[in-house]
Amino acid sequence: MAIELFKSPQHCCIMFSDLVTDEAEAVQANQFLIVNHGQAAIIDPGGNMTFNALNLTMREYVAPQHLDYIIASHADPDIIASLDRWMTSTSAKLLISQLWARFAPHFCKVGKTEDRITPIPDEGGILRLGNSELLLLPAHFMHAEGNFQFYDPISKILFSGDLGVSMVGGQDAKRSINSLHPMPAGMEAFHRRYMVSNKILKLWVKIVRALDIRMIAPQHGAPLVGPAIPQLLDWLENLSCGIDLMGAPQYQLPVRAL
Repeated sequence: MAIELFKSPQHCCIMFSDLVTDEAEAVQANQFLIVNHGQAAIIDPGGNMTFNALNLTMREYVAPQHLDYIIASHADPDIIASLDRWMTSTSAKLLISQLWARFAPHFCKVGKTEDRITPIPDEGGILRLGNSELLLLPAHFMHAEGNFQFYDPISKILFSGDLGVSMVGGQDAKRSINSLHPMPAGMEAFHRRYMVSNKILKLWVKIVRALDIRMIAPQHGAPLVGPAIPQLLDWLENLSCGIDLMGAPQYQLPVRAL
C-alpha cells in the first residue's frame, strides 16, 4: 500500500512501508518515490523481496519504464540489492556515493550499469527533478562511510536513511511519530550501535538545523513529525554511540561455539 506523504498537482512524495512482510526473516524497510512534472526518482528501492510489489504499486503514480533515477543513501542489501532488476526493467540512472559507485555494479550482470551510475561527491550536490530540486546531503558514517540523505524543499521532507530509525512492523510504520516520549521501539539501541560517533552526530545536527523540515522519513520505521523532530535533534546531539562505546570488552578472542 502506498502512503502519500505529500501530494500537490505537480509534486508527490510516496512511501511504501509494508512490502517486506512482518513474517519475513528480514528487517522492515521503507521505499520512497518522488514525482515532479512527470520526472520520477526512487529512493532506496530495497532488495529482491520488494522489487515486484514496488514495481506494481508505483504504477499509480508513474510507469516504471519512465523512472529517471534510483537514488541510494548507501550500498547495503536492503537499499539496492534489487539493482540488477531495476537496471533491466528501466533506463533509470543510479546516484550513489563515489565511494560505492564501483561496488554497486556487483549487484548486477556485467554491463548493466555501464554509463548509468552518477557518483555523488563527498560534499553532496543538487539533483534537478522535473521543475524541482533535491538536495543530496552529506551524512557520512551514519552509518556507512559514504552516506547521503535527501531533502525535498517542496514537501520539506528529509529522507534520512538510517537516521531516525525505529524498529517496528510495516503497518506501524505508516503511523507518524509525533513525540519521542516514550522513545519508539528499538530507536536508542539502533542508534547507539549503527551511528559511528557523537562527533559525527553533532556535525549532522548542525547541518539539518538550517533546514525547514516538516517530516523526517527514515528507511526503517515510522516518519517523525511535529515535536519529534527537534526532540530527535536534541537527543542525537548528545548521544554516545559507535566507537564512543567500544573498548577492550568488545575486542577479545572468541570463546563460544556457534
